[in-house]
Amino acid sequence: MKAVILAGGLGTRLKSVNKDIPKPMTLICNKPVLEHQIEFLKKSGITDFILITGYLSDQIKDYFKDGKALNVDISYFEESEPLGTAGALFHLGLDEDFLLCNGDLIFDFCLSKMINFHKDRHSLATLLTHPNTHPYDSTLIVASDDGRVTDLIQKNNKPFAYSNLCNAGIQIISPRLLELYKTSGKVDLDRDIIKPAIKTGKIYSYKTPEYVKDMGTPKRLIEAEFDIKSGFVERKNSSNLQKAVFLDRDGTINIHKGYITAPSEMKLIHGVAEAISIFNKKGYLVIVVTNQPVIARGDCTIETLTQIHNRMETLLGENGAYVDAIYYCPHHPESGFKNEIKELKIPCECRKPSPGLLLKAKNDFNIDFSKSFMVGDSIRDVEAGKNAGCTPVYLSESTEYKNDKSIKIYKSLLDFAKTLTD
Repeated sequence: MKAVILAGGLGTRLKSVNKDIPKPMTLICNKPVLEHQIEFLKKSGITDFILITGYLSDQIKDYFKDGKALNVDISYFEESEPLGTAGALFHLGLDEDFLLCNGDLIFDFCLSKMINFHKDRHSLATLLTHPNTHPYDSTLIVASDDGRVTDLIQKNNKPFAYSNLCNAGIQIISPRLLELYKTSGKVDLDRDIIKPAIKTGKIYSYKTPEYVKDMGTPKRLIEAEFDIKSGFVERKNSSNLQKAVFLDRDGTINIHKGYITAPSEMKLIHGVAEAISIFNKKGYLVIVVTNQPVIARGDCTIETLTQIHNRMETLLGENGAYVDAIYYCPHHPESGFKNEIKELKIPCECRKPSPGLLLKAKNDFNIDFSKSFMVGDSIRDVEAGKNAGCTPVYLSESTEYKNDKSIKIYKSLLDFAKTLTD
């Protein structure tokens, strides 16, 4: 597979730190961002690169030349005038699926998993997506449970409740997609190609919590350099065992005033966003595991529950925090409710205190339970953590477990977060 890298960026927001050099040549750990990208992709099996250049392109060509110094092959397509994020693709003569990525990203992810995901679905385009700390100014992806993209939401058109699923700027593209939308001139990949192609049902979201950061501002540049030096970037690769903080929802994340059946009822507990931000920064996956008997009782549809969770993600994102995944149990063993859904009124392995939700997350994310925590405000949460092999964290002022050293007791999620080490 070839990699095509968009390396023509002006780097306007980085002028204070990299004046008079192309954005992809910005140094991180004494090495251009573009070199970090090529080295990672070479490690992942890609050795054939096309760099799309524009602004100060000679600096890029003089540095990388034909790529032989890095044991790769590099060719160039220089834009005489800006062609947008996709215009140049129609001039490259590509006849096989290729990886396309922005030249201002630092990343480390399991590329082979993404390629397999793409091939299994015969996708026209597979977008690498992830939650981030600034969804309010990112392009958001709306996708079904199987990853099929159903909508693309631009930066300035955010609804009341949205999932923090951001387009990371890395995608695998089939030439079949370019044939469908063959055009000329300046072309925006998202607006002019991806969004219209959603109706084909062959655009997919590959969601991952692995490391992808746009280093396009001085603050993010500093963060990315620190993350590389500390080993954080490499540790987030899903081939490594991950540590996680599992969170109950009601009474742990949101104010608990009975069952929530509408997005407008979702209100975060004070300090929760700050706590989750701490988990994010320390490299813990943040995974919500929640019993939602409102589904079995017929008080709330799955579609409404999704919007409730979207509202939770919106509120967290507005405060620079995110969750990596949400798992819920829709069952309820007790019958007798007016609108109940009989097929969901069953005993199950996913309703806490059973550990089913945690076990599914472990399988999905390669989680090491011995380095993970289950946090909640009920005895069910404590027992679910014990049953899974995590360290239980009980949010309570109770002294009920004060003599059980295997259980940590805190008054709030923020109190617990402040005790965690990297």
